Amino acid sequence: MSNPIIKGDKRTIRSWVFYDWANSVYTLTIASTIFPIFYGALFSEGMNTVNFLGFELKNTALISFITAFTFLVISVISPILSGVADYLGNKKTFMKFFCYTGALGCIGLYWFDLDSIHLSMLFYFMGLLGYWASLVFYNSYLPDIADPKDHDKISARGFSMGYVGSVLLLLLNLGMVMFPQFFGFDISIDEAIAANGSEEQIAEAMKSAKNAASFEAMKVSFVTVGLWWIIFSQYTFRYLPNMKTGKKMNASVLGNGWRELRGVWNQLKQTLRLKKYLRAFFVSSMAVQTIMLVAAYFGEQEIEWGDAESKTVGLIVSILIIQVIAILGAWLTAKASTKYGNVPTLIVVNSIWLMLCIVAYFVYTPIQFYFTAAFVGLVMGGVQALSRSTYSKFLPETRDTTSYFSFYDVAEKIGIVIGTAIYGIIDQVTGSMRLAVLVLVVFFIGAIFLLFKVPAKEVDLSET
Repeated sequence: MSNPIIKGDKRTIRSWVFYDWANSVYTLTIASTIFPIFYGALFSEGMNTVNFLGFELKNTALISFITAFTFLVISVISPILSGVADYLGNKKTFMKFFCYTGALGCIGLYWFDLDSIHLSMLFYFMGLLGYWASLVFYNSYLPDIADPKDHDKISARGFSMGYVGSVLLLLLNLGMVMFPQFFGFDISIDEAIAANGSEEQIAEAMKSAKNAASFEAMKVSFVTVGLWWIIFSQYTFRYLPNMKTGKKMNASVLGNGWRELRGVWNQLKQTLRLKKYLRAFFVSSMAVQTIMLVAAYFGEQEIEWGDAESKTVGLIVSILIIQVIAILGAWLTAKASTKYGNVPTLIVVNSIWLMLCIVAYFVYTPIQFYFTAAFVGLVMGGVQALSRSTYSKFLPETRDTTSYFSFYDVAEKIGIVIGTAIYGIIDQVTGSMRLAVLVLVVFFIGAIFLLFKVPAKEVDLSET
């Protein structure tokens, strides 16, 4: 039996917010920090290419292409599944499926290896697919459980919870990677070297042993992400309501999602503000999401860290800076939107993103990277939370919220496909991630221009 939905119910809202706590560890440990470091460590100095499906690809370009492909898959299947969810009222079932798919993909990364690159990339694909596909159904709950006046606050609360939870797990993972011996990882050296080796040989052997232990700790950290995701999502799945309609599945239902998207598209033709906002959001997503997906790989390859250990510490510290400041950024953005309005605030946030892309082209030292990371954190949480809540506010009165959020997510995912594909192509052809980042400036200029075109109030074109 389905649970009734009562808008504003504290326990329901708390359970919805808590999913951010559960799944955000993926974005921090896998997407942003530990996995990019681990992935870079698989390649020896000066060797950063891999053979994949018969093509010799730069390692960072390969990640961009797999990411683009994953989001293409999501953009194709999400309308179909959203249509089924609307018809059967089982969006929580799909949310569970993708949650567990993503978590198992994270656990599978423990066995990531260049000798089995295709299977390894399948695990990476599963994690990325599970995280983003589950968000299609997660985001669609917001209009169902809360009134429009509370969307900004609750959305920001969810992102803030996610930042706090992900930082806590990252601190544990950081401890495992930096001090593996305290977590039971073996850092012993060969007895013969210990007994007869010179000081330099012993020091080199100890460093090698610690690096090997740290590498193993990175693999274990992927498992902790999967388990964290599964375990803490149970609170969400326990109390987040299902809305079963009692209808039975049939073949025609599979096309419902695309028919509903077509209906949403037709509705957009009559709602000028929502249509213009979606155009701006689409262009902004090309750049914002691409930056967040590739930033750690940029830091891993383009910043002059000095040595492998400094690189590991530096990247983790920079991501911690981003996450801590992002909590403040999400709160400040929500406050600014209340005072100045959502669209003007988004214009400012996108303008900051634009400047950060230009600055990133000239960033070489760790200190410069930390400084840039601080500003990324300030706008990262804000743009995500505000983009989601702005869309919620601009929606027309409807019960088919899953379809509208599916349209939102498809627009976002296609934007990511285009953004990451262009980034990967430029990276592959030129060999420079700096040039790839600089190209994203064009997208931000377009997004800002389109945001200025969004009217302050909705205009129903059917009445004009």
